[in-house]
Amino acid sequence: MTKGKAKNNSVLIALGAFIVVVLIIGMIGFFAIGRDAEIIQGQIDVEEYRVSSKVPSRVLHIYVKEGDYVNVGDTLAILEAPELSAKATQAQGAIDAATALSNMANNGARKEQIKGAYELWQQAKAAKEIAEKSYNRVQRLFDEGVMTAQKRDEAYAMFKASEAQEKAAKSQYDMAVNGAREEEKAAAKGQVKAFSGQMDEVKVYEKETIQIAQIAGEVATIYPKVGELIGSGSPIMTISIMDDLWGAFNMREDQLKGLKKGDTFTAYLPAFDKEIEMKVSSIKDQGSYATWKATKSNGQFDMKTFEVKARPTKKFDGLRPGMSVIVR
Repeated sequence: MTKGKAKNNSVLIALGAFIVVVLIIGMIGFFAIGRDAEIIQGQIDVEEYRVSSKVPSRVLHIYVKEGDYVNVGDTLAILEAPELSAKATQAQGAIDAATALSNMANNGARKEQIKGAYELWQQAKAAKEIAEKSYNRVQRLFDEGVMTAQKRDEAYAMFKASEAQEKAAKSQYDMAVNGAREEEKAAAKGQVKAFSGQMDEVKVYEKETIQIAQIAGEVATIYPKVGELIGSGSPIMTISIMDDLWGAFNMREDQLKGLKKGDTFTAYLPAFDKEIEMKVSSIKDQGSYATWKATKSNGQFDMKTFEVKARPTKKFDGLRPGMSVIVR
């Protein structure tokens, strides 16, 4: 019995010692891990813009390569769009025709037409004067009782007809002298403006065949090859604006700890083994991609993720998109 009790006591002592050792190791690990700073890893990103054309065309020349740095105004690519030349010819023809009509409306009839209208007016005027004299003679004879009323009426009708013809001839002469109406002149001038606008539109599209850099940066990606067709709005190349770099971090809301726009913090760049100061430029909710619940049954709660953008406070040479940046 004594030996059995001693054996049992030894087992209990060993078990107790094992439990104590496990607890000690656990406490040491807990405090050691708890003291380690939480690491948040992000990456350097850059603002980009895409170079594209408004018109369908064929790539004729590409003057840059991926990795080249371009300045504002540098020629990037030359495109070919033969359809624009045809449209320009059509627009110019329409302008010429509309201009001729407008000039004709403003200048009025030709001298020969004005002279012919004047001669017709004078002829009708002479016929009216003769008809008026004839009517006056017949009227006097009718008053003396030697002419019938029918003859007097016939002479009066001839006089009125000649008078109407003289007025019509005078109107034709005045129209030839004055030219087209103001409404017709305005309409002709409007046609010239409309077709001139079409020509201006063609010229704008023609400028699209020469692609130039709008902002200085580095050519990141070139999409088509020389000789390939591209559609309207299709990207030709992407240019990275190297003066606009920032770090992008995904942080849980409990990691923000009051971080707000304008705050500064220190970040580590593994590529250079250096630290840089960064300033928060924006904090944006990443959104919920599944059914989100405010609380959980075990008393814990869900954490939402925010995208934090921060820019270096000073220019850092060699910093490139895709590099890692660490925040503790």
